[in-house]
Amino acid sequence: MTESPQVSRSIKAVTLYEVVKGVGALFAALALWAWHNDVTEFISHANTAWVARFGTLFSVQVTAMIRAAHQASQNWHIFIWLILGYASLRFIEAYGLWKDKTWAYWYSVLGYGIFIPVEIYYLIVRPFDWIKLGVLLLNIVVVIVVYKQMRRKGLL
Repeated sequence: MTESPQVSRSIKAVTLYEVVKGVGALFAALALWAWHNDVTEFISHANTAWVARFGTLFSVQVTAMIRAAHQASQNWHIFIWLILGYASLRFIEAYGLWKDKTWAYWYSVLGYGIFIPVEIYYLIVRPFDWIKLGVLLLNIVVVIVVYKQMRRKGLL
């Protein structure tokens, strides 16, 4: 019986992050499947409650979510397949990182790294958004963690 390779804590954290994103995507797909006829109404009620409680806090995100929810409810079957594909990619990446596979390191660093310039662009040209900034910083951290592990393993 072969022993599993030793994976650093930082890579385990990235793996957990990937699993959480995959599970979140599965929940989103399940919710869309179960409530695709009611998504727009649900989001509208949630938006009204949000504005009553928090005012315009995250109004840009709420507006974008309403727009996406409306589009998803109209094309729910396509969105479910896209979400399931996304979740599968997250789980495949998590598996590869957990098993210390070379391809997973490359997939991770390139997959996150390619979006960093796009995220910076959107932070510059669109109204400031704390969530976009958080996503950008988290993606930078993931790239740095995976890059450092790749250097330690001699992959670069």
